[in-house]
Amino acid sequence: MNPQVSENPISVKDIEQQPKGRGTRFTLNGALWPLQVLFGFFFAGSGFGKVLLYDGVLYAAAPRAVAWYAAVPQPLIVFIGVCEVLGGVGLILPAMTGVKPKLTPLAATGLTLTMILAASFHVMRSEYELVPANLLLGGVTAFIAVGRSKLRPVAPAIITTSRALKSFAVLGAMALLVFAPTWYTMTNVQF
Repeated sequence: MNPQVSENPISVKDIEQQPKGRGTRFTLNGALWPLQVLFGFFFAGSGFGKVLLYDGVLYAAAPRAVAWYAAVPQPLIVFIGVCEVLGGVGLILPAMTGVKPKLTPLAATGLTLTMILAASFHVMRSEYELVPANLLLGGVTAFIAVGRSKLRPVAPAIITTSRALKSFAVLGAMALLVFAPTWYTMTNVQF
């Protein structure tokens, strides 16, 4: 017997039939969920900052921090903020709870449209440095919209106690990690 050859050689066929580890496989669903959560929190926070501009004092000071605010009427900024907050929450909660999960791709589509309009606005004002961010945000939300509407939709489900608790936990996390710091910064820090 040759010492370099084992008695039970492993064939290529045996290697191909080996089960693959669950944690090593990349899935579309595995890509969509982190994007939904990350961008949901981002848009909710960004939008909440705009909603706070309903206060005339904050609105008057805001153009010192963000130049384009001076070119947009206060009610429009607040409306954009409300749309972004609802869109950010909509990226996460309907899919997480299974209650009206079709709202998630609709929220993503609305945010994509918002970013297209924002990019157009910045091009018209020759603020070209802001356009790549709008295109990136719009591209990711378009990916989420297509992913959750056609490629990996979430099936409707009845609400359960655990899903409701997860939803409240997400809203609580948004309140603590996004809304509270945004509110504190905008009301206590001078621009």
